[in-house]
Amino acid sequence: MIELDHVGFRYAGRSEPVLRDISLSIGEGELVLFVGQTGAGKSTLLGTINGLVPHFTGGHLEGDVSVAGVSTRSRPPREFAHLVGVVGQDPLAGFVTDTVEDELAYGMEQLGLAPQVMRRRVEETLDLLGIAELRRRALRTLSGGQQQRVAIGSVLTTHPKVLVLDEPTSALDPTAAEDVLATLARLVQDLGTTVLMAEHRMERVIPFADRMIYVPGSGGVLDGTPPEVLRDMPIAPPIVQLGRLAGWDPLPMSVRDARRRASSLTLGSPPARTTTAGDVLLTASGVVVRYGPKVAVRDVDLSLHAGEVLAVMGRNGSGKSSLLWAVQGSGPRQGGTVRAGDADPKSLSSSEGRKLVGMVPQTASDLLYLQTVEAECAAADAESGAEPGLCRGLLDRLAPGIDPAAHPRDLSEGQRLALVLAVQLSAAPRVMLLDEPTRGLDYTAKAALAQMIAGLTAEGRAVVVATHDVEFVATIAQRVVVMAEGEIVSDGPTAEVLGGSPAFATQVAKILGEPWLTVADVRAALPQEVR
Repeated sequence: MIELDHVGFRYAGRSEPVLRDISLSIGEGELVLFVGQTGAGKSTLLGTINGLVPHFTGGHLEGDVSVAGVSTRSRPPREFAHLVGVVGQDPLAGFVTDTVEDELAYGMEQLGLAPQVMRRRVEETLDLLGIAELRRRALRTLSGGQQQRVAIGSVLTTHPKVLVLDEPTSALDPTAAEDVLATLARLVQDLGTTVLMAEHRMERVIPFADRMIYVPGSGGVLDGTPPEVLRDMPIAPPIVQLGRLAGWDPLPMSVRDARRRASSLTLGSPPARTTTAGDVLLTASGVVVRYGPKVAVRDVDLSLHAGEVLAVMGRNGSGKSSLLWAVQGSGPRQGGTVRAGDADPKSLSSSEGRKLVGMVPQTASDLLYLQTVEAECAAADAESGAEPGLCRGLLDRLAPGIDPAAHPRDLSEGQRLALVLAVQLSAAPRVMLLDEPTRGLDYTAKAALAQMIAGLTAEGRAVVVATHDVEFVATIAQRVVVMAEGEIVSDGPTAEVLGGSPAFATQVAKILGEPWLTVADVRAALPQEVR
């Protein structure tokens, strides 16, 4: 189905190629997972499949890429629309209509399908992805996760032979992610669709993958089955880390496999998780947010303490982002009060408010407006009154090696997020709000972000993280709030909320049960000679 013959690629103005002499053959009906660190070249490699690289990106392509016997060199990407469906990292950037139903139908209209066929496929796709209730909603009013499902659906309706998905579950809650992956697996098994997927949250996708391609960032790739590739990879999901720690061979690829071997582990007491917090830095009382007739946040009370990391979780559309924007002061708030110190953030200027409550939105690039990374960092230092170089230092800890002369829009999704995090953190706000901060970040970058968050709380700041990444929450948070339909339905210690929930349980919790959450917990409880 797909042939890459000695493919290499270099972006214009760069001395080193991103891809070097890559040859791959991908057959019909395979689900292939592409993994690698942020900026390693996964998106570039996927972009060659339908000719977006180099026809859209520019640069120099060596070798040849063909799909169903047709070379992408000889034809523009539009002539592959019936063969290859692409879902990018930023769903909103790819939308061309205003409502969900129109977006699902648009691709079929361009292919000239009959109206009755279009109607049937729209209904089928709405049901497949569980978004039937969104059919008439405006796309810009949807949550990030809802937008992601619509973007996937708009490609599925055209019934392509090949699906290329870049971080398709990054903004989805655990249940929605499982539903989407099960749908993709069904397309592979029942219809013979070839699915190529880049995803940092390997723990979600590995059970479905037939094959894994590791992009290490050196230009080449490592190709094999998931157990073969994961054996020596420097990055790995929790279940594989647990298998390595326990010395299991072969490594488990599913929770079921690991649970069968878990009885061989001899563990002591789980490490205690600190739940102490300092003074109250921010209080929210009776917060209400409405968008027309829709109530997004209903009478929510919240308190944030010095030295605390609070995770806000819940299904897509539950009100997490609306609550964060209302607390930060930039978003709508039709009722309730918010106090950070002696002030309501909504009453302050943007520069004053940024030093009090910082916010990193889901679409991080919204905060980037200059022409180079260097200029963004310099502006952040100047606006914050910080020492020159502080922002760049923060960026290097999150995503090292980014060219200071690079345009922010040319960075990968994870690199852009790291840049915005560094820009916001340079103001050193007492309260930091992060909306889906791990979207697009690999395991290494997430570990660096966790260390940075720990440093902020050690200085007496409060950090709020709205996320679907349960593994990250288990690592960083002392307290978890779960929202549903705009209300807080659960508020408690991390081990209690995650360990007791089938939807939000970590891989380790599913294998060993409560109160085990992370591989670090298990390592600390193993006998000294086994660690």
